[in-house]
Order: sequence, then C-alpha cells, then structure tokens
Amino acid sequence: FDRSLPHVNVGTIGHVDHGKTTLTAALTRVCSEVFGSAVVEFDKIDSAPEEKARGITINTAHVEYNSNIRHYAHVDCPGHADYVKNMITGAAQMDGAILVCSAADGPMPQTREHILLSRQVGVPYIVVFLNKADLVDDAELLELVEMEVRDLLSTYDFPGDDTPIIIGSARMALEGKDDNEMGTTAVKKLVETLDAYIPEPVRAIDQPFLMPIEDVFSISGRGTVVTGRIERGIVRVQDPLEIVGLRDTSTTTCTGVEMFRKLLDEGRAGENCGVLLRGTKRDDVERGQVLVKPGSVKPHTKFTAEVYVLSKEEGGRHTPFFKGYRPQFYFRTTDVTGNC
Repeated sequence: FDRSLPHVNVGTIGHVDHGKTTLTAALTRVCSEVFGSAVVEFDKIDSAPEEKARGITINTAHVEYNSNIRHYAHVDCPGHADYVKNMITGAAQMDGAILVCSAADGPMPQTREHILLSRQVGVPYIVVFLNKADLVDDAELLELVEMEVRDLLSTYDFPGDDTPIIIGSARMALEGKDDNEMGTTAVKKLVETLDAYIPEPVRAIDQPFLMPIEDVFSISGRGTVVTGRIERGIVRVQDPLEIVGLRDTSTTTCTGVEMFRKLLDEGRAGENCGVLLRGTKRDDVERGQVLVKPGSVKPHTKFTAEVYVLSKEEGGRHTPFFKGYRPQFYFRTTDVTGNC
C-alpha cells in the first residue's frame, strides 16, 4: 500500500439511473490506463456486497484508484430515496462528492435530495459530472441543464457559480471511446479536477485513535473484524483498544489492519479499513460503537446541544414539537431515539 500519495475520500451522488455506477467503473478503467491503478468492472460495483444498516439492506461499493498525485477511495452511494439513511453514513465519509446528473434529464428529485443531504452531513466540496452528454445534440439544452445544476447548488449554499462542471459520457469512457472528447478525455479531466478542486484534507493523525464502527464480521480462524473510517489518530498492530458506546466499555487488542485487501502495519486518520480484534466475539461488538485508544473517550447518556431545525422549505418539519416527541439522533454510524 503506497502511503507516499495523499489519501482522499470521494463518492458519487445523484438521481437513480443517471450513471453513478457507470462513472465509478469508468473512473477505475481510465485511471488504470492513465495512472496505473486497478480496474473494477461495472458488475462488481453494481452487485456490491449487501450491508445491513439499521435493518435496511443496502449496497455500497468501495473502490480505489490513483491519479498522478493522489490515492482516491471512492464510495458509490445508492441513488434510491429509500436509501437516504445510507447517504448519512456514506456521505459523511467524503472529503468531496461527484454529483452525477444526466444531461438528457437535468436535475431530478434525488439530485436535489442528495445535494441537501451533502449540505446536512457536511460534505465540503462538490464537483459535477454532466453525464450522457452524447445523447444531447442541442448545445443550448446542455447550457440550460448546467445553469439548473448551478442554481440548485447555490440554493443549498454550495458555490454554484464556481463549481467545476465536466461534460461527458461515462458509458463511452467505460467502452474506451472518446468521440468529441466526451469519453476517456472527460473522465481524465474529472480526475484532474478532483485533484485541483478538492484540497488535500488535514488529517488528525496526532490525536488519540478513534474509529466509528460501521460493520462487524468474523473471519474463520482469524477472529472478529470491525470496519470503518478512522476519524483521528493511528492504530498499529498490537495496540490495546477499547470498544465504547451502546453497551459497557470493553477492552481488546488490534491484531491486524487491512485496507483494500492489503495487510498493513497501521491504519491512519481518513482511511477506510478493517481492524482485526483479539478475544472479541462477533456478538460483543456492533455498528455504532467506537473503537478508541483506552481512556480517551467517555460515553454519556445526557448532553446539552444547540439545535438547528430545518424549515419546511428546507425539507424539514412543518408542524411544531409536542411533549412526547421522539427525535432520532444520528451519531457517526448509528441512530438513537431520544425523548422530549
């Protein structure tokens, strides 16, 4: 695993069938040809392993690719409205998002929904890929769609006028075509735009280790693995660790770190990885807990918060809160029901 390149987390967002998965596959193909990283086929991304999140079965695919100056970890977020909950966990991991919008259809309900969600979960940068441009003959129509997307971004406090928009066809790039520079050239330009527009994230490497647990599974003969994105610090093989939250705090030891099927000596802030735990059973740990440096985190059942309530126009409430209201709190990778 090459740590000489800075590591950046990105992901595709946008309406269903606008080409998010095709673009994800095209990115791996073009980057393998131009920058020498591995190809991931469309079918592999499309039939991503199922994740059980809060009782909903969700497909999210994690792929990786390199540019000349960076290593990208890319999550392909599902586009269906039912899977918005996964956006909350998936998009929260992004240093920047690629908004895929069909040039033939223009912005659709989930385009708006995903931009709003990106604003709510704190995705700092959005780059736009106007896909399926090979199906649009009218240059004015393309211009119109571009204006609509810019307006939509501005509505949700993203810099719509300054957002980079790349026009192309993910399908052409995936097939190795490049008519009118809409295929391979457009996807290469997208990668160069990610390099230039999304600043290199500052990682909290010198703080105590903390990783919210996204998923748990057991590997026969090796033990229990927890996966997630390391929020801060570094975890090394043989480090003592604590599992905090939702139940009594328990102690364990890291016996291995894995990322994109490669075994590593350590995992660092900003990286998505699996941590192998010694002496921890599959049932001893669950999604929503956090893996931390011993003594660095104290769980609480009460806290005081300043709350912003979305207006009806922002997609929020249009009725008041009454006694007995039970709000959902989203913490990292879990949700907890509170009460008024």
